[in-house]
Amino acid sequence: MDSNEMSLTLPANFTHRVQIEALLPADSPRLNGVDDDHVRRLADIYASLPPVLVHRTTMRVVDGMHRIAAASSMGHSAVDVQYFDGGDEEAFLRSVTANIAHGLPLSVSDRKAAAARILRTRPDLSDRSVAASTGLDAKTVAAIRPRSTADSPRSNIRVGADGRPHPLDRTAERIRAAELMTSHPDLPLRAIVQETGLSLGTAHDVRQRLLRGEAPVPQGRRTAAGGRLRTPTTDSDRSASPPVPRTATTTTTSAPAASAGSNRSRGSLETLRRLAGDPSLRHSESGRQFLRWLHTHFMVDEAWRQQADAVPPHCTDTVAELALQCAGAWKRFADDLGRRRLTDTTPAPSRQAASESRQGA
Repeated sequence: MDSNEMSLTLPANFTHRVQIEALLPADSPRLNGVDDDHVRRLADIYASLPPVLVHRTTMRVVDGMHRIAAASSMGHSAVDVQYFDGGDEEAFLRSVTANIAHGLPLSVSDRKAAAARILRTRPDLSDRSVAASTGLDAKTVAAIRPRSTADSPRSNIRVGADGRPHPLDRTAERIRAAELMTSHPDLPLRAIVQETGLSLGTAHDVRQRLLRGEAPVPQGRRTAAGGRLRTPTTDSDRSASPPVPRTATTTTTSAPAASAGSNRSRGSLETLRRLAGDPSLRHSESGRQFLRWLHTHFMVDEAWRQQADAVPPHCTDTVAELALQCAGAWKRFADDLGRRRLTDTTPAPSRQAASESRQGA
């Protein structure tokens, strides 16, 4: 068995000793190449640096050009490497992800250029997926997309950060769901989800729109359906004149409060979106578990306003007490995080002195 065959039988995290001259320079997302000052800083701590990541089939460096330069400056002819298995596009994506997670930070220009290249080779990736890989805002990626995918065929599918395909336009599915809800009012949402392929949240949105007398598809998405939308009808309606879309009812009461609540909700959702895009959370199992938990317990003004009318008068006190208990739990959670932040920012000598003081007592 030769060395290449042997390497294929070893786990991906196995460390190999490889001659530097056998490695090809990285297809790096860094527009300005290797930073000499950073190389000198790494040379001072070289013994504690992790192995270089190398694309197994091409021997091209995926992550670690600064570490290789530091090793060369110290007179080393070989470095420890770990192999990456995958295509060239995957290798570049891994390089970008690695460079935003540690080491010398990529500049905004570096990240934008990387996003543009990823979109050229993988136009099917969603804005949020590319944003998570490049450390950019999803809106920034959306602004870059038209320039990068102008020559690419348009697709209704985007591959999300979860690796699953998601349709961009759900107009047909929303209309089908609305028809089911109208013809079978008692049909559970989960049955509608199974029939239409919508998410549970989208199916719930369709139901709420019908209850408010609105069309099942938001106004901004109607052009994708190719013109007028057909609203769901009952059997008796089908024998009458052709149906027309219903317009939303106008509500004038509590407009300032509703507007303020909407602004708060948008701010909270934006904060949650930024948190969900944080690589330190997305790239660890505990971080992903926390994000799933947070999304499950997250609530905005529109959410409780939609549910408030469902509470019967004799249950209002009980539900209000539960809401206060949940609010108290969130308050204690926030207080605990605040104490941790203060502890983490306390200078190390102060913490050590406090510990010695407690031991002396």
